[in-house]
Amino acid sequence: MGLQLKDLIIKKEIALSDLAGKTLAVDSMNILYQFLTTIRGPDGSVLTDHRGHVTSHLIGLFNRTTSLMEQGIKLIFVFDGKPPQLKQKTWEKRSAVKAEASLKLKVAEEAGDYEEMRKFASRTTVLTKEMITDAQALITLLGLPIIQAPSEGEAQAAHVVKKGHAYAVVSQDYDTLLFGCPRVVRNLSIEGRRKKAGTVGFQTVKPELVDLKDVLAHLQITQEQLVHMAMLMGTDYNPGGIKGIGPKKALTLSKQYSFNDPALFDAVQWSTHFPDLSWQELHKTITTIPVTDDYALSWKPCRDKEIQRLLIEEHGFSADRVHAKLEKLYKSKASTAQEGLSRFF
Repeated sequence: MGLQLKDLIIKKEIALSDLAGKTLAVDSMNILYQFLTTIRGPDGSVLTDHRGHVTSHLIGLFNRTTSLMEQGIKLIFVFDGKPPQLKQKTWEKRSAVKAEASLKLKVAEEAGDYEEMRKFASRTTVLTKEMITDAQALITLLGLPIIQAPSEGEAQAAHVVKKGHAYAVVSQDYDTLLFGCPRVVRNLSIEGRRKKAGTVGFQTVKPELVDLKDVLAHLQITQEQLVHMAMLMGTDYNPGGIKGIGPKKALTLSKQYSFNDPALFDAVQWSTHFPDLSWQELHKTITTIPVTDDYALSWKPCRDKEIQRLLIEEHGFSADRVHAKLEKLYKSKASTAQEGLSRFF
């Protein structure tokens, strides 16, 4: 959904070391899109292997995942299932945006404008089934568990945290808060230096922890009111929300009508803005998205030879870089094991 709560959310800057020994549920589609949009060539095009298959997502996934594993962080990857029917409108809107970006990209290419090419190329990003299959294969070879959500991956990831099977969800979006996720860790896949949009400079990006209880206490609202705010501002199921209502106004309205839902949605003329979607249906969609307890969590040793075959032989990764990454990962695990043994002597 990409819920627009940035200006209202309180968050705490953390270090990777703060997450050592913790289990995190990854909103997989979210971070794969991040890798696809940020790991690109000078002209904005995705990186590919000798067969023309996209590898940007695999480069980011391998490098970042092994780096987090080196820190003693245990990862669970959660993937989307069947989306709610209401999400069809979001897909249509995104397709239109991508189509417009593709046209502007062609213009930029004809003009040889690299800056514009980079900008519009990232907006045409598509995560295909083939990319997801390759990503899941790599995750499995790294010995990490995968959970297939029955519907929205972020709702399932939130469920895993609520059950106590993970400490937090890893996602750039605040959407998991709508599903009652106790904690969200942001910037974990892009931690470090990042280019500032529209400039030649860089900015430092550090991991952030968002605690749902702290957020609700700070805003002085309930979980239900947070859902109401999202509905007013716009979600994946009602893109754009009510015109003229941003985060601050949505907060004010949710408090003003805290005990009278029908009055709130009458006041904003919901039926005029969404004649084909009742607020009750949208509310039910958000609060009753299917999740499952049918998953097993086990972490296994890396299958290094198969990882090398997948990345080096199939996708043309640098053998030296892959070997160096795996060697560094093994050394970190050996060091951790040695530290654990030393406690007994």
